[in-house]
Formats: sequence, C-alpha cells, structure tokens
Amino acid sequence: MGSMKSDAGSRPDYESAPLKRTEYIAALTHLYRAEMYRAQSWRSRLDTTTNWAILATASILTFAFHNPEYSQQTLIAGMYVNLIFLLLEARRFRFFDVWRARVRMLEENFYGPILRRDPGTSERDWGDHVADDLLHPKFKISFWQAIKARLLRNYIYVFGLLWLAWLGRLFAVSAGADITATEALRVRGIPLLIPVVMVAALYLALLLLIIITPKVLPPEKCYWPDPTHLGEDISSLDV
Repeated sequence: MGSMKSDAGSRPDYESAPLKRTEYIAALTHLYRAEMYRAQSWRSRLDTTTNWAILATASILTFAFHNPEYSQQTLIAGMYVNLIFLLLEARRFRFFDVWRARVRMLEENFYGPILRRDPGTSERDWGDHVADDLLHPKFKISFWQAIKARLLRNYIYVFGLLWLAWLGRLFAVSAGADITATEALRVRGIPLLIPVVMVAALYLALLLLIIITPKVLPPEKCYWPDPTHLGEDISSLDV
C-alpha cells in the first residue's frame, strides 16, 4: 500500500502566489467586519459600565435623602463607588480604542479612496501599519488619558451631581436642625476631618487629572505610530 501521507512538495504555496485584486478586497472586507464587531463589542461594555454608574448613583441619592442619619456616609461611599466604575470603564475604553483605530485606518485609507474612485492615499504605508498593529497590538492611549476621556464624556456629570447633593445635604441639615455646617459634617465615631479630606482629595485629584493629562486626540490623528512613543504593549492575557 502506498503511503497515506501527502508529499510536502506537492502542497500549493499560497504565500508566494500573486494576490489578486479581488482576493485583496475580500480579505480587507472581512477584516473590516471583524474589527468593527470588536469595536462594537467593547463599545457595548462601555455603555454597560455607564449604566451601572447611573443606576448606582440614583439608588445612592434615593437612600441618602430618605435616611438623613446616614446620608453623608452614603454620598461619600457613592463617590468612591463611581470612581471604581470610572477606572473600570477607562480600562475598557483603552481596548475599544485599539479596535476603533484599526477601523478608522481601513475607512480612511481603503474605503474612502474606493468610494472616491481614487486608489491613492495620503499615507502610503498604511497597510504596513495595520499589519504591525495586528501582529504586535499596542494601546494608543495611556490609562490616565482613558480616565480623562471617560470622565469628561460621562462621569463629570455623575460626580458633579453627587458633589451638589453632598453640599445640599450639609445646608439642608444645618438649616433644618438648627446646627452649624461643621456639625453637619460629623459622622458618628469618625473624626471630623476624615469625610472632608476624602471628598476634597477625590475632587482635587479629578481636577488635576483633567488639567495635567493630555487630551485624547481623534483616532485619525493618533493611530499612526509615534517614533518617540510607540505605545504600551497589550498583555496576551488581556487579549
């Protein structure tokens, strides 16, 4: 009987065969669909985290104003719970930005020229950049930039509402119970400075983050590799 193994030399060498235009377009079409799906998947995760923050804030405000004795502890806890949501959403935004950048690369340099009936593109080596990003994916923005982006996009309203509720609670308690604002700040069994420091430190840190951290640029401007800063590698565990 003859050998059941096929001769390795008889295998077609697809890599060295010339790639037809139709095959090239079909491959990029499937790649675009896959990257768009990934971007939409991570986008839905961003929306999920934001919804958690909104629902948590609504519950915290309801509980705080229906239980004045525990309102200050509840509001401060709500601020830090939303900080956790913000950090989680920033991490997810970094992954979303990776897929978004690839989608924009394809849209700007492949689909755009096709629709204009002009095969030329302003970035001649865009295909090499996409290939490098597929083989060695990197985050395009830092974690701090991601925090700033999500804070200015959504969470600034959440933190602003909690801060106004905290201040309003102080004035309401001091006016209704005929006590000073300082006495209204006190939490039973905790020194007076602790709740004040916790609120002040959180909001000061968020303000400094907004002022100091560089703004996240649109993907069309920041997805090309920067020779001086190639970006942070994506851990294989995260991918």
